[in-house]
Amino acid sequence: MPLANRVSKLTPSSTLAITAKAKLLRAEGHDVIGLGAGEPDFNTPEHIIEAAYQAMKEGHTKYTPSAGIPQLREAIVHKLKRDNNLTYNVDQVVVCSGAKHALYNIFQVLVNPGDEVIIPTPYWVSYPEQVKLAEGIPVFVEGKEENQFKITPEQLEEVITPKTKAVIINSPSNPTGSLYRKHELAALADVCMKHNIFIISDEIYEKLIYGDVEHVSIASLSDEVWAKTFVVNGMSKPYSMTGWRIGYVAGPQPYMKAIADLSSHSTSNPTSVAQYAALAALEGTQEPLERMKKAFQERRDKIYAQLIELPGVTCVQPEGAFYLFPNVQQVVQNSPYPTVDEWAKGLLEEEKVALVPGSAFGAPHNVRISYATSLEALEEAIKRIRRFMEK
Repeated sequence: MPLANRVSKLTPSSTLAITAKAKLLRAEGHDVIGLGAGEPDFNTPEHIIEAAYQAMKEGHTKYTPSAGIPQLREAIVHKLKRDNNLTYNVDQVVVCSGAKHALYNIFQVLVNPGDEVIIPTPYWVSYPEQVKLAEGIPVFVEGKEENQFKITPEQLEEVITPKTKAVIINSPSNPTGSLYRKHELAALADVCMKHNIFIISDEIYEKLIYGDVEHVSIASLSDEVWAKTFVVNGMSKPYSMTGWRIGYVAGPQPYMKAIADLSSHSTSNPTSVAQYAALAALEGTQEPLERMKKAFQERRDKIYAQLIELPGVTCVQPEGAFYLFPNVQQVVQNSPYPTVDEWAKGLLEEEKVALVPGSAFGAPHNVRISYATSLEALEEAIKRIRRFMEK
């Protein structure tokens, strides 16, 4: 029997595929260094785990409101005001089963068949697939490497049509780690307001920023921009809670009610005890986050310096998240491999280093290296990559 059209168009997640391949090789006894995973290598902080345990003991194991428990939604409202200068009512916040689920719900309630959603490249792998699931049309705009992979207002203006419904802004970015400055966001927002299009602001890596730069939520720029923006965030990256599956979206009514209604017919509600864990993450000590961030910065600095010493490799230094996104096109041209994808496959087979080809993110000349693993493993991976190149 044929599959439904909506799923037959999907492209499998390359990041999950690479991680699965690395795990299989490791299970076979190979010494594999996995640099593909998009999750912190730290465990969830103890006080968050304890909060979930207490919630279970106290009987918070039943259905919750579809939009999330009131205490968590209130904590998110407080967080958005404190950290991002954003003012929302509780009914403008919906807790979802991860930030990915929040994004999926946005596209489902916002996009009609044939609507266009502008996606800067390089992009997170699920953006175009989720747009297609909503019967929308992904429209790609190349973030140039010389501009730190960020798009310009002129580029955005060029691709807007009467069918354009929204643009996605991911800052800091997966896979590049690039961070938009306030003036850059303002210029993009001006174009969006001029053409009356929505902004979907994915801010999941907001807390993982390095150096003297700071995160700015595009929704904070003006009341007009606020009214046209969906702000997406979650617990996975800052609190090492990827498996807990708690994310959220804040945005304009009536879309938030529609998202809550949609959730009520799909997931019923986010996992009850995970919501209490998320509440502890937001309201409890932030010291584990700061320790993790410090470790990531140390890894970034050391591995970036070693990476750019490899012949033929160029790399924009990331300002956030936990990825390096080097350009290896010159390396591949000097190798027996026809494409970066084949080169990455050869690296995994010969040297047992798993990284994700940039084609998965719409950037076929690059690869993504996650430094959410130990410094020792990262340094050994660079040695193996160098050895593979020299062969």
